[in-house]
Amino acid sequence: MSFLFYFLSAIMIISGLLLVFSKSPINSVIALIVCFIAMGGQYILLNAQFLAVVHIIVYTGAIMVLFLFVIMLLNLNKTTIPQKTSLTRVSAVIAGGLFFLVMIAASRQALEITPRYPFDGHTGLVSAIGKSLFHEFLLPFEISSVLFISAMIGAVMFGKKDPPGYSDPVYRNNNTGTA
Repeated sequence: MSFLFYFLSAIMIISGLLLVFSKSPINSVIALIVCFIAMGGQYILLNAQFLAVVHIIVYTGAIMVLFLFVIMLLNLNKTTIPQKTSLTRVSAVIAGGLFFLVMIAASRQALEITPRYPFDGHTGLVSAIGKSLFHEFLLPFEISSVLFISAMIGAVMFGKKDPPGYSDPVYRNNNTGTA
């Protein structure tokens, strides 16, 4: 079991690094899919088969298809992407380093906290997940659904192309039927 844990962890780390350092958005999405599948394997090792299947179906399936559609709609290439200034790059590195330090501090604090619910054989079953999701975590569950819907609406709005001359007020008034 420990070999599988380390093997899946290595796959997750390598695919995460490929995700971050890849130049192509399509290769980044493929690396993210591999990372999500390895994470589903970690759920199986934790005896949470339902979570593993839902994770693979929802994230690997639906979210990755959404990401690919966004990439295709935006038509990302080097000619349309503005180059960042060196000040922007330095500030991004500093912000990333500060975020990394905060994550290390949070993970150290999380390791000291005792689990609220002890692990038993019913931890990853559907009934335990349903009770926890729709009683204790109902508000975050609903907020995340609103977040996903707003992300989809934003992707459609970014991908929508206006007809040529649409910004001209004469064009809009003549084609909308208003005076």
